[in-house]
Amino acid sequence: MSFDILETWLAKNPEAVGCKRDGQSIFRELALFQDYHGLPALKKALVDFMAEIRGNKVSFEPNNIVLTAGATSANETLMFCLAEHGDAFLLPTPYYPGFDRDLKWRTGVQIVPIHCTSSNCFRITASAIEEAYQQAQKKNLTVKGILITNPSNPLGTTMTRPELNLLINFITDKQIHLISDEIYSGTVFNSPSFISIMEALKDMNMEKNNRVHIVYSLSKDLGLPGFRVGAIYSNDPTVVSAAVKMSSFGLVSSQTQYLLSVMLSDKKFRNHYIVKNQNRLLKRQRKLVSGLEKSGIRCLESNAGLFCWVDMRHLLSSDTFEAEMELWERIIYDVKLNISPGSSCHCNEPGWFRVCFANMSEDALELAMQRLKSFVGSIKKHNHQESEKLRKESHIGKWFFRLSFQSFNEQDQL
Repeated sequence: MSFDILETWLAKNPEAVGCKRDGQSIFRELALFQDYHGLPALKKALVDFMAEIRGNKVSFEPNNIVLTAGATSANETLMFCLAEHGDAFLLPTPYYPGFDRDLKWRTGVQIVPIHCTSSNCFRITASAIEEAYQQAQKKNLTVKGILITNPSNPLGTTMTRPELNLLINFITDKQIHLISDEIYSGTVFNSPSFISIMEALKDMNMEKNNRVHIVYSLSKDLGLPGFRVGAIYSNDPTVVSAAVKMSSFGLVSSQTQYLLSVMLSDKKFRNHYIVKNQNRLLKRQRKLVSGLEKSGIRCLESNAGLFCWVDMRHLLSSDTFEAEMELWERIIYDVKLNISPGSSCHCNEPGWFRVCFANMSEDALELAMQRLKSFVGSIKKHNHQESEKLRKESHIGKWFFRLSFQSFNEQDQL
């Protein structure tokens, strides 16, 4: 959606792309660079970018950041650092389906869901956290921490200060870890504003807490998933040291590091991109919400992310996950729209779907809305016809009963 901003910058800064500095080639320097700690210039530029996204309410130390090949690698690395095979992490639902792969496959870590519901817009509650913790203990699982996504994927919402304070107090009481995946922090396009876990810690005079860790990447905020640039931020030197060693299994190429160090060091570009991108996201989100409303579909109120959490419960043939999958398959194969069913995100209420709006052109989004409106119309027409059929059958049944009853009375009188 915002590639044109990046492409304009690249056209104006050919040296960054061509591996040059001040007109001189640095190809050999980059080709031989192998320091697992990462290019210092990128780490400095990255923490400045992270701080700017957070309104400069908090600052980050470059020495506390570990570069990884995307957030996938960052999350898995933290699992290896913080948990043993068979230990558990608590995750609020609904959550990103990829966590079932990223957190579990190679680490052996178990995920225990913190069940959140639509009754309070999927907010985290003290009772839900405690229930999940107790469930883990009943299964003889050692809980090593909680992992959250803020802003949320798939909800497209930011966490409230009470939620963050609740989580901090809980992990402090239980002496466990908290991982805050903040890869969508730069996509907040509407109020309320984003509150990073670091800001919440600072307000509680706990900014040096070594049990809280942040995962970040440039895949969402800059729209560069193919560049594979992620990061772990931690105040725990032991975690940083271990993560640096493990990063050798998923390093960021030196050429990519150099290009992004120059780009993110450009303060004028950073500010322009953040503001422009957020404005575009707001416009796209409103377009999607408006289009869905015209089709009789509502969304969870959101203020961040590249998607909406869409309520299609009224379109289900029954209140079951089987009905959700039936509806999803019709949307995939008949309407030819690629959306994610809530069950894939471990939502415990059938009928919710994640719909993306930022990974396509405006024309494509408009076409998608037209297709969905036509599809919903066909469902409503079918349901109306079925209702009329049942009504007529019921009317005929009542008429036949009255006729039979009348005939029976006449025979009885004879």
